Amino acid sequence: MKILYGVQATGNGHITRARAMNKALKQKGIDVDYLFSGREKQLLFDMEEFGHFRCCQGLTFATKAGSVQIFETMKKNNLMQLYRDIQSLDLDQYDLILTDFEPISAWAAKKQYKKSIALGHQYAFEHNIPKAGENFLTRFFMKHFAPATIKLGLHWHHFDQPILPPIAETHPEPASIVSNKIVVYLGFENPEDTISFIEPFSHYQFYVYGNFSQQLVTDSSHLTHITLCPLSREGFKADLANCNGVITNAGFELGSEAIHLGKKLLVKPLKGQMEQLSNAVALEKLGLGTSMTTLDFAVLKNWLANFEGKRITYPDVPAAIADWIVNGLEEDDWVSNQTLATNLWNRVELPDII
Repeated sequence: MKILYGVQATGNGHITRARAMNKALKQKGIDVDYLFSGREKQLLFDMEEFGHFRCCQGLTFATKAGSVQIFETMKKNNLMQLYRDIQSLDLDQYDLILTDFEPISAWAAKKQYKKSIALGHQYAFEHNIPKAGENFLTRFFMKHFAPATIKLGLHWHHFDQPILPPIAETHPEPASIVSNKIVVYLGFENPEDTISFIEPFSHYQFYVYGNFSQQLVTDSSHLTHITLCPLSREGFKADLANCNGVITNAGFELGSEAIHLGKKLLVKPLKGQMEQLSNAVALEKLGLGTSMTTLDFAVLKNWLANFEGKRITYPDVPAAIADWIVNGLEEDDWVSNQTLATNLWNRVELPDII
């Protein structure tokens, strides 16, 4: 079997999920080609495992200081190039198209009548789950951005819907947890604002990941409780494994890893982004995290002192999906999807959540 796997590369979460799926698909002997879109190729890092992948412009969004910038997003995207990329993508050699909210592979599959599977958190929003900031435009966007024959939505809880548990990257168990160690990844915020936000809490050790100017590194060198870390997959995994808590925007994949490891979560959803606003609501409903609409000192102080993380042990979802692709697809794909979801949730170890 040969698959084209399209991955939305705007955020690192989709790529992290693709890494986990890549291992599972290889173990099943599936030949996979990768297409990434939404970020310039030179800005991608640690991509060796994907081989000679393609990279297209795709669609992305522009942000500034924690908010989506509508007009900048419109200027940043080239719809004519998107159309050309969809038209020129030849899928004849592939048996199946897999898309993680990636529009070029998804729409090329639709136009060429290729069977396709959509895998990602965004597809959970077609079901009755906690939502915030939803309107006609967001519903239209979620439904038509990257369509597919079969849609496998992912979420932290099933909410009595036919969606799957998250794909949470596994980490080695640390020898011990450092109780005052907090990992910070606020990629949509200004780094200077992030530093000012955590600076007063000198009793904690903050490991802040991001792209930092040399000037900011120099200016922050006297803050011994704050370590500025360049983006590094292995370094981030190591710090995440033995930290006590995570402060981040309200993306899905990092939240999934934190919950799977039992870390406490403080999230600031990206303003104007329905998915992140909804994630923040879901975390609080489930008692798995705290949210804030701004970089709020009072919220941070209370979270550091009083919130405790809950651990949900999720099964090996990538292996189950890979096996399902090879052996489980049936003529009635909807029934097959529901069976996959039920089997996976029966293997989830849930703490007491609302």
